[in-house]
Amino acid sequence: MQIITLDTGAREVLIDITPRVAEVVAASQVKAGLCHLWCYHTTAALTINENADPDVKTDLLMALERIVGYDWPYQHAEDNSPAHVKSSLLGCQLTIPVNGGKLELGRWQGIIFAEFDGPRQGRRVSVSIINSGG
Repeated sequence: MQIITLDTGAREVLIDITPRVAEVVAASQVKAGLCHLWCYHTTAALTINENADPDVKTDLLMALERIVGYDWPYQHAEDNSPAHVKSSLLGCQLTIPVNGGKLELGRWQGIIFAEFDGPRQGRRVSVSIINSGG
């Protein structure tokens, strides 16, 4: 298992971590198996989406803002309840096939770390490679 550490520079930001995850997969020398990602935070998340057009990230953040309002009467006193809700909607883990020693992602797919309570330092995502022996 390897840990990817991120510093986020905005309250809400989507960061493409595909190259960093791909480095871990390559270093593992696993040819076939699974790559499992785990986000350690309750106000951040992981997702897979298009990484070619930056407007997709903008649109995703806009849609989540409309789904989860900041001005609702939340009970949680830390003023980050929307971040908790958004994190739960996207989720804290991903599993991606590894084939030929590489992530088996679609042409436009990328692995996105979603920060909803930033800016933060030292955000952590674990990367575990499971060898299928193939």
